[in-house]
Amino acid sequence: MSRLPARTGRMRGWTRDAPIDPRMSLASAFVPIWILTVVGYVACRRGLLGEAVAAVLGRFVFHLAMPAALFLALSRMPLSGFAGRALLAFGVSTAAVIGFGWVGASRLFGRRPDERPIWGMAAGYVNSANLGIPIATQVLGDVSFLAAVVLLQVLVVTPVILIALDRHTDPAGRVRIRRIASLPVRNPVILASLLGVACSAASLRLPSTVEVSLTLLAGAAVPAALVALGASLHRTTPSRAEPTGPAELVVITVLKLVAQPVIAYAAGLALRLPAPQLLAVVVCAGLPTAQNTFIFGQEYGVGETVANRAVLVTTTLSLVTLAAVAALLG
Repeated sequence: MSRLPARTGRMRGWTRDAPIDPRMSLASAFVPIWILTVVGYVACRRGLLGEAVAAVLGRFVFHLAMPAALFLALSRMPLSGFAGRALLAFGVSTAAVIGFGWVGASRLFGRRPDERPIWGMAAGYVNSANLGIPIATQVLGDVSFLAAVVLLQVLVVTPVILIALDRHTDPAGRVRIRRIASLPVRNPVILASLLGVACSAASLRLPSTVEVSLTLLAGAAVPAALVALGASLHRTTPSRAEPTGPAELVVITVLKLVAQPVIAYAAGLALRLPAPQLLAVVVCAGLPTAQNTFIFGQEYGVGETVANRAVLVTTTLSLVTLAAVAALLG
């Protein structure tokens, strides 16, 4: 992977004559997230969208908007970025934290088997899209490594999570090979991702009318997911998920914002990554929990409470932790 551009000088058609203030860059990336979440909460509290808004928007994102966004992102992404020691360091941190969260959900808090994948995802699945892109642009000055992170999460981590969740829809909890093999066809997220990779590999371009239509649909993914997240925080009916105690949120937050970047840093040192790549790995590992965690939990009816609270808490606190990472390593 090539070295990341310096944080001063000319970039993308405009000039940076002074070093970036990481706190200002991060704040500008986080503010829209908080605003849209609050909009969803207030709209639901005032009864503007109805009681089923969170479920309806969640299904819209999962079945339509998110697949369109993933397809477009992967079809335009060169697959050559899906390699390298830096990606290995990030992958090690992701596997370690998700694995610990998956097991710890049962050992520490007695979570049911169907809730453990969401718990692990909340601990280690990073928000690489709507937060990752602006943060990588502002703090790192480059999004090439983030593209590799997106590929890793979509093509490796997401199928593992969805296969585990899909398994628990079987009343007997059986692992059915035929059902798992058909998951890419039945699951719009995996299907769209595979089609996007295929288009990228074959260098295919969509007709302009189709691409414009998908672009409009994809543009709704992030705002709809955040409004659904905010609406889910105000419930007039009991949640299907079990209550989430403060101890669980503390453990998830520590795993996501402290353990994952620390493991990524240690793995990067062990692999002797150059300083710019090490910074990219640690910053991406320190991104907060992705709102996809809530969308998946809502779609399968498990772990919704722990997912929406993990997204909010880690998103809020990561403003501080990512600024600290940028200051220490940047």
